[in-house]
Amino acid sequence: MLVQPHIRQRRKEARPQELLDAALDLFVEKGFAATRSEEVAQRAGVSKGTLYLYYPSKEELLKEVIRHHMVNEIAQGIDVVEQFTGPTPELLILVYEQWWQRIGETRASGIMKLMMSEVRNFPEIAQFYVDEVIKPTHALLSLLLQRGIERGEFRRIDIAGVTHALVAPMLFLVMHKHSIGACGVGNSIDPRAFIAAQLDLVLNGLRAPVASAKRAPRKAVSRKAKRA
Repeated sequence: MLVQPHIRQRRKEARPQELLDAALDLFVEKGFAATRSEEVAQRAGVSKGTLYLYYPSKEELLKEVIRHHMVNEIAQGIDVVEQFTGPTPELLILVYEQWWQRIGETRASGIMKLMMSEVRNFPEIAQFYVDEVIKPTHALLSLLLQRGIERGEFRRIDIAGVTHALVAPMLFLVMHKHSIGACGVGNSIDPRAFIAAQLDLVLNGLRAPVASAKRAPRKAVSRKAKRA
């Protein structure tokens, strides 16, 4: 007799996560505009009324999906940057690798696809994404780049411009994953090899120039010595 209330309570506590998972899957499969709230509720195994109890609108549901899958990860990334004690090039590699592991390889990558394809029709969501995802991401990368400059590991650069350049390849990977990559046609891309190549290009361009050792003047060699 004591088991049933425990099961019901556990089920109730699990509902928000189930709703978020169902919403993200449907938004990516069908598109945000084309997905109906009742479809989300049905996939999550709850009533439409239960969905609205947690999330009063589809827009609020999407915002919570973004918070859960991306905003929290960015906050953790900022903590990593602030607490890291090693060389900044190693920190940049770590940030890239963790981002792909936690977002790029997961269902969360579908959020970026949604933003690229549909957000122009939902300005409120666009502003939310800018405030909660884009600006904090740029702040994280700016903090990392400034750290490298101050430590003499990176040369003086346009931080804002380089930040965009660091983000763009990851957007490409995600869009490829959810377009050509999802069809299984054309040349496949190994994301981790792509990221490694990108990091090699970036770091070779960012590193502060190493002072070349002074060379001893070359002695003139006579023609007679050359013939010998």
